[in-house]
Amino acid sequence: MSIKGIRIGVALCGSYCTYSVVIPEIQKMVDAGAIVIPIISTASQTTDSRFGKAQDHIDRIEKITGQKIIRTIVDAEPLGPKNMVDIIVAAPCTGNTLAKLAHAITDTPVLMAIKGHLRNEKPVVLALATNDALGLNMKNIGVLMSTKNIYFVPLGQDNYKTKPNSMVAKMDMIIPTIEEAINGKQIQPVIITY
Repeated sequence: MSIKGIRIGVALCGSYCTYSVVIPEIQKMVDAGAIVIPIISTASQTTDSRFGKAQDHIDRIEKITGQKIIRTIVDAEPLGPKNMVDIIVAAPCTGNTLAKLAHAITDTPVLMAIKGHLRNEKPVVLALATNDALGLNMKNIGVLMSTKNIYFVPLGQDNYKTKPNSMVAKMDMIIPTIEEAINGKQIQPVIITY
């Protein structure tokens, strides 16, 4: 299946260390003919880190997509009622966003976009990047894996020696995961070896 013409909401959360691999995937979506609507979490809009300045990330994403990033809960809310996207991809999806989604908390633009989109019974893809996937967040992964219209980009332990609870999605599998999720299928295998 092709993603040409598919309207994809890409929601970025605060796992800044993965931006260097997520942003090129956004470029691949655009190059494949997708219409990408970017959304960013509140913290990601203002947090400068050793992985780059927030405004530099925003400028780059807006240049790639040709779209202004959705930055507020108010601006994210119409995504659902106006049926603005076919699928939402949270990439990277932090453990914090994962936990809030599993508990129906809507306090960021990313969560509002996802929850508004789910009301239309359309697919949401989660590309996790969390240090506690095999710890406190394991129960939230289980909840969301068994939730209708939620799909996961294949993920694995990225550094089991020094971060034994950490798991990160294989970001270069975002587009294949989208292709399956659009057809109502979870790409397999979900758990991979890095």
